[in-house]
Amino acid sequence: MPEADIQHIQTYLPYLNQEMPVYQINTPARAAAFLAHLAHESGQFRVVTENLNYRAERLVVVFPKYFPTLAIAKQYEKKPEKIANKVYADRLGNGSELSGDGWRFKGRGLIQLTGRASYGDCSKALTGNKSTFQEASDLLTTPQYAVASACWFWTVYKALNEVADQPDTWATMYKNRNYSKFQWLTLRINGGLNGYDDRLDFWQKAKMTLK
Repeated sequence: MPEADIQHIQTYLPYLNQEMPVYQINTPARAAAFLAHLAHESGQFRVVTENLNYRAERLVVVFPKYFPTLAIAKQYEKKPEKIANKVYADRLGNGSELSGDGWRFKGRGLIQLTGRASYGDCSKALTGNKSTFQEASDLLTTPQYAVASACWFWTVYKALNEVADQPDTWATMYKNRNYSKFQWLTLRINGGLNGYDDRLDFWQKAKMTLK
């Protein structure tokens, strides 16, 4: 992460060293894949809360399902709370657009945990209380929980250690399309291939570093 600030590295490194072994992210292959996605999702340790302050042109690209035309996107441009409530409504355990759940449970932590359901499941695992993160969502932005939630998401929620263990040439079929190993990891984390090239670049760097 060449652009990571030394202060951020010093903040997160102790928790990464503490939590990654707990969640069996303990081989070069697993660590490289995990850290590559963290690098992208967190902007190299600079971001622990999802930024949804999009211009209309970008909304059409990032969320084409919800903003199929520029005219629709213009109604939401630079309105992050309104955007979150639209794109995350009625999924991920969230209520309707009017419920405000999309904004309340937007991405947080180093891997951008998103949605009422995953907040609850992660909270139950890390604190013993399903409602802790749902009621105090900013806990996920603290260094301890920003890291722990990412490790939990990777290992428990998505079972990605098993994918990371596969050879780099491994591929899988999904919805009649063939995905490479790293594409599949990206799809499982992101729901699509947003930022794939950036993630891939971090992965190549990580693999070289963690030989």
